[in-house]
Amino acid sequence: MKALRRSSTSSGPTSSPPPPPPPEAASSPPTTSSAWVHLRSLLVVASSSSSSSSTSSPSVSSPLAERGGLKSPWSRRKRRRALSTKQWSHLFLTNGRLRDGGSKFLKRVRSGGVDPAIRSEVWPFLLGVYDLNSSQSERNSTKAKNRKEYEKLRRQCQLLANQRNSRNGLTAVDELGPEEFNFTGITEAPSSPISQEVNPSSYFLFEDMKQLDIIEEEEDKTDTESSDSESSDEEDSDNIPLSSVDTEEEPKFTRTTSVRGDFSSSSRTSEDFVTWQRIIRLDALRTSPEWVLHSLKQVEVSEEEASQAAYNVGLKDYDHLDACMVYHAARIVAILEAYAVYDAETGYCQGMSDLLSPIVAIMEDDSDAFWCFVGFMRKARHNFRLDEAGIRRQLKIVSRIIQCKDSHLYKHLEKLQAEDCFFVYRMVVVLFRRELTFDQTVCLWEVMWADQAAVRAGIGLSAWARIRLRAPPTEDLLLYAIAACVLQKRKLIIEKYSSMDEILRECNSMAGQLDVWRLLDDAHDLVVNLHDRI
Repeated sequence: MKALRRSSTSSGPTSSPPPPPPPEAASSPPTTSSAWVHLRSLLVVASSSSSSSSTSSPSVSSPLAERGGLKSPWSRRKRRRALSTKQWSHLFLTNGRLRDGGSKFLKRVRSGGVDPAIRSEVWPFLLGVYDLNSSQSERNSTKAKNRKEYEKLRRQCQLLANQRNSRNGLTAVDELGPEEFNFTGITEAPSSPISQEVNPSSYFLFEDMKQLDIIEEEEDKTDTESSDSESSDEEDSDNIPLSSVDTEEEPKFTRTTSVRGDFSSSSRTSEDFVTWQRIIRLDALRTSPEWVLHSLKQVEVSEEEASQAAYNVGLKDYDHLDACMVYHAARIVAILEAYAVYDAETGYCQGMSDLLSPIVAIMEDDSDAFWCFVGFMRKARHNFRLDEAGIRRQLKIVSRIIQCKDSHLYKHLEKLQAEDCFFVYRMVVVLFRRELTFDQTVCLWEVMWADQAAVRAGIGLSAWARIRLRAPPTEDLLLYAIAACVLQKRKLIIEKYSSMDEILRECNSMAGQLDVWRLLDDAHDLVVNLHDRI
């Protein structure tokens, strides 16, 4: 195999035929294996030379001619297309479970991403909202439970806002307008006694949380009694208890027993929530309009719908925006506020709206978008810790990858006191969102999510599976991609840049200039060669 790689990489884009075999090899009868290797080497050389000579489109270039020092075997394989609607439907059994525990599904996504038409169906599987081994009935139960929990979180957001306003002598109606509203996107008179039973003068959070718990426990009992008769037939036929949907053994994100427990038991107060609210609303209105072309149904939203959605979350000063942008911003506000309550220790930090915006563009339902975001943040939340421990750990891994792959480049970075790789800070925090276009971003994220899902499910970890997959799945594919991005610029960095500030400017000016599939090829090559060492 090493001989094969040497012959293919040394040939270059305009390679000559391989040299004749030595005399002793020519005189002896060739074995089957040696003849096969010789034939395959000829095919590799021919394919590499023909691809370099026949390439005319600027979007498709020879992988060997523009490899930038990283000769990845992945770039010579035939690129598979994205997971299509037809392929997606054929991956399911009659009971709605994925074939082979989802291994074929993840392998297809790793090699080509997902067709835009089915992203809203596929992403909940990639992000752990649905278990890869779940049946259709289990997913229906999970979806219903998720919706109810999201609505509870939105009601808690309302409580926290009312609590702050009551201390200032205001109510939610005084601040936002004269009409009644709720936070689930449906305008109607409040049917629950929350606003009447909660003491508006209460300052401590746990008092309000206790009363909300009592109210919601009564609602849960009513819902359970009314739904028992409707769901008993389906549960009996599948013989699957409802409690099995959310067990700790499932390879998915874990939840607290109460979705309100994190905030009420943490050191956060309503003051923190109001601060997050203010920043969230500003960031939501500054969202990039790139998503518009990828969500035509949301683009067609009327001005009345957009104004109502903005009114429901207290969004103001949006007259300069189109209706679709106002609607998009209002959804971002609602989901980020709910997440700040769900994960109170993280709360909200600037940059989260960049991660959420593509999910909101793809997922039309707020509850689905919220739980996909929760699954995404299960790993990305470490990027937003105040002590930046998660960021430092990831930068250290990027530095280690560069050191192992290219000692010459690493020594140059040491000379510039840039070996900590702080110049890729933004790439780590928002996961290439600023450096790639919308479509490139979601392609990269889909491959990354497929790797993480495979790790959670234990797929591809055996020695034989790693041989077949070439690159084992890893939780840190993003970091290998960032290191590959730096290595692609090694010549420029070594020859022209004499300070870290210059490298930082180069990294921040890469927006729209990166080839995401070439980046993934090089990242996978690094995984193949360095995964065990890193």
